[in-house]
Formats: sequence, structure tokens, C-alpha cells
Amino acid sequence: MASKESEAVRRHWAKSRAAAEQDTREGDQELDDHRWAELTTEPSDVDYLSVDGREALWINPHNAATDRVLLCLHGGGYVGGSRFSHRKLFAHLAKAVGSRALVFDYPMAPAHTHPAQLDHAVDTYRWLLNQGLAPEHIVFAGDSVGGGMAITTQLRARSIGLPLPAGALPFSPAVDFEATGASYDGNRDRDAFFHRDLVRGLAYLFLGPDGSPRDPFVNPLYGDLTGLGPIYIQVGGDEVLLDDANMLAEAAEKAGVDVRLDVFPEMQHTFQMAAGRAPEADDAIRRMARWARPVLGL
Repeated sequence: MASKESEAVRRHWAKSRAAAEQDTREGDQELDDHRWAELTTEPSDVDYLSVDGREALWINPHNAATDRVLLCLHGGGYVGGSRFSHRKLFAHLAKAVGSRALVFDYPMAPAHTHPAQLDHAVDTYRWLLNQGLAPEHIVFAGDSVGGGMAITTQLRARSIGLPLPAGALPFSPAVDFEATGASYDGNRDRDAFFHRDLVRGLAYLFLGPDGSPRDPFVNPLYGDLTGLGPIYIQVGGDEVLLDDANMLAEAAEKAGVDVRLDVFPEMQHTFQMAAGRAPEADDAIRRMARWARPVLGL
């Protein structure tokens, strides 16, 4: 049975869905970020530093390894989310891993369509490498569309000759923007926010009239995953995006990638946002940290 603390995530998504259906959202990015960030506690013994010339934050847990980094890609359907909405979530993860983390903003749809977001993610990865970080000491981590980007950024980076990172931590990954998964029907009455029409609508905003949801740099299920580092996927059992995670895990396994998938019963999309409050979220963070430490050589 889901904990009462995890119900805060369900209520958050239910409120967001009701507001969206009534078209009453204020459109205030800062306010939306604040509401999302309220789900997460402020972890102790973590410092945040702005990055000169970049819309990004360094997350520095005390006594963390300075030469190991989580490159963090926030979710938000390509229309929302930021380094501020997700900084505490990724701080919990970085602290548990014992590494630094970098969380950054990327251009939002509909003003900026694909591949603007991916290009910015690749540029940020290149910037990290130029700071002297070894690729084998970097793990990509991301939720929702950021989880999908944790894979597609690798594909794009490889296509331009950049080395691959050590691995990836996608949680509640959004990869199938055609919304074909059977879980859209099976979990229709359990998912508090997402449904097939919503995901397809977000895809149209993100892709624009000329983009394709089958572009391998949009949906990695159409890409070549061969040679990628290990992948650890987490997903909530009540998500309509459950099959996105299942299909990504299956595609990675077929490509010979070392992949692990954990499904958390009764959990909502990005339930990890309740880190520091809900036992399920804290358990998820601990599992990611146990997986990431040896991948990073810690």
C-alpha cells in the first residue's frame, strides 16, 4: 500500500490535471517551479553554485567526489521545469551517490522545437568534458522527458564524435511520443495526470508541424543503442508511461546494453520528487545511488 506521504505526488498531479482541463493555469513558470519543488525536502549539507555564462547550477554535497558528476536533465514535458524545480531532487541523488551534479535549463517549447533541447544538452555535456571531466566519470540522470534525453543525448553526442558517458539513470522516462503503449489504457484510471491525448499534444508542441515522433533523437526506440553504457530505469506502477520504461528496457537489452528496470507499485509519474518525505521516493534514491556508485568508480 502506498504511503500517505507519497500521496502528495498524486495530489500534485491531480491538481495540475484539473487546472489544465479548466484552462486556469497562470502560465507563471516561477510559480509552477515552486509548486513542483515543494514536493521535495531541502537536503542538508549541500551547496548550490551558479555557473558563469550558463543557466545551470552546480550541486555540491559536502565531502562529495569532485571528479565524478551526475549530468541532470529535468522533466516538464519540454514546456516546463527548470534547474530550480529539480535542484533539490537531484541534490538528494547526488548526496546519496557522493558526487557532484550539474542541473541546467534548456529551451522550452513551443518557442523552441526539436532539436533545440537536445542540442543544448549536448552542448552542456561537451562543456563538462571541456572542464576536464572524464566521460567515464559522468552519468546522465533525468526524469520524464529528461529521462528520454538521458538516452537521446548520448545518441546525438556519439553521432558528432563525442565519447559516451559511463551510464544513465532515466526515471519515469518519456520516449514514445506516439503514445502507443498498452499502459495508456491499463493505467488510464490510475495515472493522476497523464493520458494519451495530453502526451500527443505535448509532442506536437515539442516537435512542431514538421517533426517526427519516430526520429531516433526523439524516440530512442528507433535509435541504435548498441555500445551505450549501463542503464538503470525506474518507473511508477500506476503511470500511463509504464510501457515507455518497459519498451526502453527491452530495446536496450536487445542491443546488448546492461539494463535494469525497477517498477514501484502504486507510484505516480516522477514519484521521486517526494524525496525526503515519502519512503518510496527515498528508497528509489537509495537504489539509484547503489547502482551509480560502482558505475562511476566510487
